[in-house]
Amino acid sequence: MIDLSTDYLGLKLKGPLMVSSSPLSESIHNVRLMEDCGASAVVLSSIFEEQLSLESSALDHDLSRGTDSFPESLSYFPDMDDYRAGIDTYLSHLMRVRGSVSIPILASINGATAGGWVRFAQEVEAAGADALELNTYSLATDPRIPGSELEKNLIELVSQVRATVKIPIAVKLSPQFTSLPNVAAQLDKAGVNGLVLFNRFYQPEFDIEELSVVPRLNLSRPEELLLRLHWTAILYGNVSADLAITGGVHSAEDVLKGIMAGASVTMMTSAIHLHGIEHIAAVLSEVQRWMEDHEYASIRQMRGALSRRSVPDPSPFERGNYIKTLSSYTMRRPALQ
Repeated sequence: MIDLSTDYLGLKLKGPLMVSSSPLSESIHNVRLMEDCGASAVVLSSIFEEQLSLESSALDHDLSRGTDSFPESLSYFPDMDDYRAGIDTYLSHLMRVRGSVSIPILASINGATAGGWVRFAQEVEAAGADALELNTYSLATDPRIPGSELEKNLIELVSQVRATVKIPIAVKLSPQFTSLPNVAAQLDKAGVNGLVLFNRFYQPEFDIEELSVVPRLNLSRPEELLLRLHWTAILYGNVSADLAITGGVHSAEDVLKGIMAGASVTMMTSAIHLHGIEHIAAVLSEVQRWMEDHEYASIRQMRGALSRRSVPDPSPFERGNYIKTLSSYTMRRPALQ
């Protein structure tokens, strides 16, 4: 009997495939179907920082040191009625979903500053969330602010939230750090339970007819998985926090690669949008078949098998691979006429 169970954030999960944050989770019917198809946990759609208001001047003063580093994040403050309505709607949905399924349900916050987050984290915990995912998405756009300051603000934010709630916390990271292993180590030291690799950079489209810059959302592609595999394999064994891969997970092979790189779980959304929620069951069935064919008894047995610390030659994760890759490529010349 193949054991697909795994541990993530201290939670016992029935399998290695979670559903990452997306609008699909805004329907209780969808979440129930995700559970029926084998999803081991679901991250609810994120509530964005623009939907949060600074709780009070005192709270903001105590917790938002360095928020001048994120001027874009502070440029819009909804009124308190809108804030409360948004929070109550989110918490009500969280409680209803939590009462409708047996798999863990994770709440998600998308933002960059600490103001208002502590109170909301407490409310999410009280509403019954099994864990909290901090979706820390911010872009360095001010040339006066060094990367070290942005990293310092991130660590302070996470530390403040960690000190406030008892439920497990995962941090969803961007790959755009000067030294990702160092940031991961600092977050690990701050007490996070998991690291999610990676947040996707949604790049706007340029409309040359209207001379405007407009939002554009593209679903993830399987080739995006390579970046996640690379850093997961490097971080595995170097941090205590569990690792999760999100972005580019479309098939059973992608799930298996993620686990072998060192991830505790893989997360899927785009493939579900493309193929339907039932795609979860098909992927997990193929994972189990592959494990049977290759005589793996459990997910735990294969975890980290292709991590940097496990492979005989770690050079593919280092500078040497750059040289090997370029030298192994042969330019195909067009045939002479």
